[in-house]
Amino acid sequence: MSKESKDFPVTPGIRVLRAAKVEYEAHKYTYEEHGGTGQCAEVLGIDEHRVIKTIVLKTDAGKPFIVLMHGDNEISQKEMARILKVKQTEPCTIDEAQKYSGYFCGGISPFGFRKQVPVYAQKTIFDLDWIVINGGARGFFVKIKPEILKTVVNAMPVDAEQ
Repeated sequence: MSKESKDFPVTPGIRVLRAAKVEYEAHKYTYEEHGGTGQCAEVLGIDEHRVIKTIVLKTDAGKPFIVLMHGDNEISQKEMARILKVKQTEPCTIDEAQKYSGYFCGGISPFGFRKQVPVYAQKTIFDLDWIVINGGARGFFVKIKPEILKTVVNAMPVDAEQ
């Protein structure tokens, strides 16, 4: 059974988790602009390595995809280009990320994306027993087992750490 209270938002991401009948624990905190995963880790009292960021990128052909990365690590765009066998990758603009995801930046969850896009996850995420990832709103995270990323959004493990 999942832990949530009535004051948590019912986002498309939460609807997806509910439909998949997976366990999650919802956490809400006061969002700070540009606070990032560091703020989330501090507020929740956890290691930033367990806070997973959802980054929307695109190939040189303009095809969007998601990379899930530890909050304290960076994505190697060159390595993602090699993995995808494209010339280069780059972050989507804020407008593009919001268009593809249906979420505001700072609240992008890999669950409940408006447009279905491939999801890649840093392989070391799956070494952890639990993670915290955005639930689909600014200042709203869910604690889940990493395997849920594979079963619910078909996340493909990659080594894309910078």
